[in-house]
Amino acid sequence: CPINMAGNGASEAATKAVVREYLDLTLPECYIPELGESKSGKVRDIYFAGKNVVMVTNDRVSAFDYILPNLIPFKGQVLCGISEWAFGQTKDIVPNALIENVDSSVVVQKKMKNLNVEFIVRGYLWGSMAAAYEKGDRTFCGLPVADGLNRFQKFPSPIFTPTTKAEVGHDENMTMQEVEKLLGKKMADQAKDIAMKLYARGAELMKKRGLILIDTKYEFGTDENGKLHVIDEVNTPDSSRMCTVEEWETKYPKIEAEMKTGKYKDVSALLKAKPELKLKEFSKQYVRDALLEMGFDPAKDKSAPKLSNEQVVECAYRYIHIYEMITGKKFEFPPKMAPSKRIILNLQRAGMLVGGFAVIAAGSDSDMPHLETLKKELAKFNVPSQIRICSAHKQPGRLEQIIGMYNKSVEPIMLVGCAGGTDALSGTASYLAKFPVVSCPPDGMNNTCLTNPPGSSNAFIVKPANVGKFAAQFFASHCPKVAAALDANIEEKIRKLEQADEQLLKKARTC
Repeated sequence: CPINMAGNGASEAATKAVVREYLDLTLPECYIPELGESKSGKVRDIYFAGKNVVMVTNDRVSAFDYILPNLIPFKGQVLCGISEWAFGQTKDIVPNALIENVDSSVVVQKKMKNLNVEFIVRGYLWGSMAAAYEKGDRTFCGLPVADGLNRFQKFPSPIFTPTTKAEVGHDENMTMQEVEKLLGKKMADQAKDIAMKLYARGAELMKKRGLILIDTKYEFGTDENGKLHVIDEVNTPDSSRMCTVEEWETKYPKIEAEMKTGKYKDVSALLKAKPELKLKEFSKQYVRDALLEMGFDPAKDKSAPKLSNEQVVECAYRYIHIYEMITGKKFEFPPKMAPSKRIILNLQRAGMLVGGFAVIAAGSDSDMPHLETLKKELAKFNVPSQIRICSAHKQPGRLEQIIGMYNKSVEPIMLVGCAGGTDALSGTASYLAKFPVVSCPPDGMNNTCLTNPPGSSNAFIVKPANVGKFAAQFFASHCPKVAAALDANIEEKIRKLEQADEQLLKKARTC
């Protein structure tokens, strides 16, 4: 039976009160350099460097292709939770890429070749399609749509309206012929068929929970054998529109009756006269409506305005409420700690992360043997590292950009500057960085490392082996693997000293 309140019986007011306690505990972008290069989407940071794909879903929200300045508490957690549940409910239709959820906001998926098409299935005349229909459009993605329909009306059968998957800007409608040209007829037909089946399953499951799956989009990829998998997310509030059965069955008949009177040009005109008939959705539509009510014009404005705290709370509540309705599970509020810190701890527990990272930066690749030695010394203490080449003299802008990127790291970080001659690299880096910078020049005792201008705060260590130990001491309190290696290193040194002393004593006894 449908679950009507968030928190399995807790009142809406009580749930919102808890949400208010988390307004400052949200997840913006989540840059983890140890996971390798990332691709930042609108709501995810995606890492491809390992054998699998690691997706960190943040709490950003987009509307009209704009990222809002607000963060919505628990949004990432809800999207991951619903997708995990939906993957389990549809694996008999199509395999999915999910391996595991290692944190409520972090999903590990198999690497796939993305088809780069958004497979959209619509059960109702709604959203942007309804707006275009009211302006006179009757053909969508090559499909003719009958006259005389109302916004919010159910189609006789679901329709398929694919779009391009744009990296930036707006997605563009595609015809089935265009999808076939891009993917080949066999793959296009297979993906469309699976999308329609996924929608039918989603609509069936949600109806049992008292919900209507209005429309949704799916993304697919193929594995190394060319086998199709559903990827990304399935039937979430960000990829779908939903409302309750009660909401639609109560309001749509009234809308239909009003439209039959002939008083209104279209449903949009009716809703201006009688806004109480507007259907309440569980989707990003609430955010879109809130922005429009604030006077935002997506066609003219260059950025979205900031929502009020109460609008943020309402949005978070809707995400929580729909999670519980769809999955039948009680929403678990996370520990009251910074989500980025929680993510690092959970990735460490999963063995996917050490939890600290060293950048070995040099002004030229001519010093590569020295850089490789530093990398080996850091590895002795389990400190992951990466070599970067950037000249402070020849590429000052790029160096500033690189430091700015590492300043966003949610895990502890340290930079080792390896510039010979005049050490502008360490001086500039330490002036700009929010993390410690250590100079270890390839030419040994370089006095310029000690005479950087005021505001530059680099340390100076001559021997690469000592850099390794210094890094271990810096990271040990955050990284159990590093702490264990540091302890073992100290114990080994002491053991060797004791052995040497014992051998001398033994030799003395025999004299």
